[in-house]
This record gives sequence, structure tokens and C-alpha cells, in this order.
Amino acid sequence: MSEAPSDPNRRRIPEATVVRLPVYQRILSELLRTGAATVSSERLATMARVNAAKVRKDLSLLGSFGTRGTGYDVAFLRSQIDRALGVDQDWPVVIIGIGNLGRALVNSEGFSSRGFRVTALFDADPEVIGERVRSVEVLDVAELPAFARQDPPTIGVISTPAGAAQEVANTLISIGVRSILNFAPRVLTVPPDVLLRYVDLSIELQVMSFYESRRQADAEQLSTSGGDPPRLGSGGVSRPPLQT
Repeated sequence: MSEAPSDPNRRRIPEATVVRLPVYQRILSELLRTGAATVSSERLATMARVNAAKVRKDLSLLGSFGTRGTGYDVAFLRSQIDRALGVDQDWPVVIIGIGNLGRALVNSEGFSSRGFRVTALFDADPEVIGERVRSVEVLDVAELPAFARQDPPTIGVISTPAGAAQEVANTLISIGVRSILNFAPRVLTVPPDVLLRYVDLSIELQVMSFYESRRQADAEQLSTSGGDPPRLGSGGVSRPPLQT
């Protein structure tokens, strides 16, 4: 029998588990779309490319709601992961830097669902200011403090060129934003109480090139010595740097 979990917001959950939770959430959403009612930890582990013991440990941190011999109720488990991730709440988001990347982010499904609400767009380019992207007007970045006084954002997304990123981060912090997602290719300096995450495709490509180089070296070694190729890992959930 499933039991209601304790409040996940009051339990310390390791970052590695937090990073895997959205993966489980996505898998459960796909299972719901196929009509699946239950899922075992083994199947969830296979689809997430981790081991079943890790899945059970991750989910146990949210509470106790599996059923022995049956597995997890897919809809219920997804709702509990949503609750733990906070995506059942309303999170106002501002995006600064409406170039090609910024426009792609505005049009991304991830920014239009799961509790994230894009309230304003900002840019410094006079040719961009005044445009509308998905019905949201692009404002002058100089108006960000005044806007925040009327509609305080919770999350700030930086998609500016590298040279402008730190100044934008400083402005976001000055208006009270404590969660920043940085797409600009620059390491930022923020206070200890600011949650800062990076999304940098060049870094991810370099990580891939590292493993490809290792794979090629291992293949060359095996071609002369024989044997089975080594496994590179669990299939990889990337972990952008976290600063708190």
C-alpha cells in the first residue's frame, strides 16, 4: 500500500539525486502517455540508465510509496517528483539577452510549462527592444529594476554575450534574484546565497571529446591485446556546476 511521503523540502537531498529526478520525471511522463499504470524500479532504472538500487535510494529520499511486487504508481510517483522539484508551483522567470539563443529559450517547451512562467524579456539592442516573442514584449534591460519592483522574478536567465553576463548577473542580484541560470560562456562571481547554474554546450562537447578520445585509445589497446571494451559509465546525466 502506498504511503504519503514526508515533505521533501524539509529533507536534505544530494545534488546527484536532484539531477536525476527530472530524468525520472520525464520517463514517467512518457510512460503515462503510453497508458502505463505502474513501473518497477528495475524498468525505471533501465530507462534512466542507472541501477535499480540507485533508483530505490533516490525515491526513498522523497518518501515511502512503492508497493512490493507491483512497483510504483506512475501518476502518483510523477506527482511526488513534481512536488519535490517544485514544478507544481509558479516560478516567474525573466530572460536577459534575446538573440538567437534567447529566442530559442522563450520558445522552448521547458519555459512554457512545469511551473515556469516567462514574465519579461530584456535586451540592450535598440533594434530588438519593442519586439514581441511569443506575445512577450522585449524591454530595455535598463528597465529591469523598475519591472522587478512591480513583478519580482524568482529566476533570472542570462543568454547575453560573455562580456555582458557579469553586469547582468549583478543587476539580477541587486533586485533580489537568488536563482540564476547562465547560458553565457563566462564564469560568474556571485554571493554565497545565490544559486548559480551553468549551461554551456562547448563544455558538454569537450566532455564528449574526452570520452571519445578515451574510447579510441581503449579500442586501439584492445585491438592489440584482445578483450571486451570497457564501459564509459551509466549513460550520463550531466551535472552543470552548482554554486550556492
